[in-house]
Amino acid sequence: MKGRDGRADGAREPTVPASNAGRRPTMEDVAARVGVSRALVSVVFRGAPGASARTRERVLAAAEEIGYRPDLAARTLASSRSRVLGVMLTLHNTFHADLVEAMYAEAEEVGYDLVLSAHAPTRHSEKAVGALLGHRCDALVLLGPETGAHFLADLVERVPVVSVGRRFPGTRVDTVTTAEGPAVRQALNHLRDLGHRDIAHLDGGGGAGSDERRRSYRDWMRRVGLADHVRVLPGDHTEASGAEAAHRLLAGGRVPTALFAGNDRSAIGFLDAITRAGVRVPEDISLVGYDDIPLAGLAHIQLTTVRQDSAGLAREAVRLAIERLEKPSPAPRSSVLEPELVVRGTTAAPRAGGND
Repeated sequence: MKGRDGRADGAREPTVPASNAGRRPTMEDVAARVGVSRALVSVVFRGAPGASARTRERVLAAAEEIGYRPDLAARTLASSRSRVLGVMLTLHNTFHADLVEAMYAEAEEVGYDLVLSAHAPTRHSEKAVGALLGHRCDALVLLGPETGAHFLADLVERVPVVSVGRRFPGTRVDTVTTAEGPAVRQALNHLRDLGHRDIAHLDGGGGAGSDERRRSYRDWMRRVGLADHVRVLPGDHTEASGAEAAHRLLAGGRVPTALFAGNDRSAIGFLDAITRAGVRVPEDISLVGYDDIPLAGLAHIQLTTVRQDSAGLAREAVRLAIERLEKPSPAPRSSVLEPELVVRGTTAAPRAGGND
């Protein structure tokens, strides 16, 4: 008689030979444990057609049990493709962490893995990119790259490049961005509808999207007749710059009724510093951020913000990278996603006389 798994009753589960103990498990060991050929195990790990869903499940379960991991280096040497996407991110950037988390799932769906390399104040973007090239990545996805256009124009001649959050006109770099103009207008229209006129902007310096957010703020203020209230405070997308902006406003003696920050991190830094000084949010000043990072929704923060679709940005970045590999084109490709305003507790109508 046969059991539920198709083996004769009393038959023993194939196991790894005892002589293999103490060494790194191999594909042959997985095949022996499942009772299939090595070629079929290879099909499963390459994500190629030819294995049933049940067989794939058994092979992957057996690999997990014995601790087998595919040798990516050997696979790369044996193939013209590594099936690895290199991702450059910025350390301490919470939004980049959200993007990477979503990208892992998207890449896995199409049989790719990710290799990460970080840009930091002590590590230039060019060095971070160089490390990815050293891993023979098939394509690169750069999150908010601060490299120059000339560097990327040369880089894209070597490997497909997708930039998330920043555009590089005149190059063949593919881009995935949020519609910055509509995003800024959503935030500012919300403040105007509440009755605010004295609206300042906390700039993001050289951060991704900062130029367009700054320009859209100025354009909107002029268009609605508030040119006399235009005020751009220097910043750099960090909590420290938000706190510094708060101190600068307090020292100057003129605090606006509302502030639109270039990102959530700087908005949260501003919120912390301004409330410590005794200024109430939103009673004395309304505050809007940008990104909708997880911290923004915490009960003690409740930041009104513009939500960027991190899952959508990740999906489009992976899609563009793989399309570039499979269907090379001389023309750069672009994907623009729509933003969403999330209204929480840091915005309200201005205090009486606050717009004077």
